[in-house]
Amino acid sequence: MRTVTITGSRTAGHHEPAYYAELFTAYLAPFAEDAHFHLGGDRGIDSLALAWLATETSAWLTVAVPGTLDQQPPEARKAVNRAWDRIAEVVELGAEPLDDAAYLARNRWMVDRSGMVIGFPVGTSTQSGTWQTLDYASQQGKARLIVPI
Repeated sequence: MRTVTITGSRTAGHHEPAYYAELFTAYLAPFAEDAHFHLGGDRGIDSLALAWLATETSAWLTVAVPGTLDQQPPEARKAVNRAWDRIAEVVELGAEPLDDAAYLARNRWMVDRSGMVIGFPVGTSTQSGTWQTLDYASQQGKARLIVPI
């Protein structure tokens, strides 16, 4: 079974939902057959990709959060609730406090369990969590697909 981590910007409102549906059809669908996806359970790309994967594929879905699901933004909790019947596992890593280090640790946890990472960054700042996750995947010798949004 193929294992894939999805990482991306929490800022996704600069495009319409149809844009993301087309993007996911082009860049997630080819990897979704007999696959297990790890998603971060946050707003933005995490929630959009979770919703698309839950409705458009039969892939296994794991949602990982740095603390608890209840600590995630309302938009993210709603996405998880809507996809609940399709989620194989919710992993709560129990981090405290919920700071940048906790989110990076969550992303590394997902990458460590995947053979591939698909990233949806906004811009070129290598300081973003998306780019840090892609860099970590590279250091681990994992395949990466980068889809700028």
